[in-house]
Amino acid sequence: MIRPLRHDDTEAVTALWLLSTTLAHPFISPAYWQESLPMLRDDCLPQSWSRTDEQHGVLTGFICVSRESYISALFISPLYHRQGIGNRLMAHAKRQFPMLMLEVYQLNRAARRFYRREGFRLIGRYRNEETGHLVLILQWRQRPA
Repeated sequence: MIRPLRHDDTEAVTALWLLSTTLAHPFISPAYWQESLPMLRDDCLPQSWSRTDEQHGVLTGFICVSRESYISALFISPLYHRQGIGNRLMAHAKRQFPMLMLEVYQLNRAARRFYRREGFRLIGRYRNEETGHLVLILQWRQRPA
């Protein structure tokens, strides 16, 4: 069930994020993600349009979209991969926003495949100065009716 993020979800969401992002980015030091956690907790979660997926009382995934239609986070628990949760969360966001943007590391091939299937297109790229890795900027636009 998709629902708005609640304040009492913060601990579970940050734990899910730290585990998922570390597994999804083995080419980046886990310390980098640990240092980034306060930004997620203190900025991203409270200031974004955030939704969670919950199954039988277990938080299985979440998405955060900023006011600028920027997806700052979309993460699914590794125990629930390939069960359509990411598709459902993305579809929920697409109903709310006519355009979405996001950034993904070029080396994160699984995420790139997912976003391509979701209709995102490459609009730019840059090298992250902190990690040294190439980041792709992707965009999705709602088709005119």
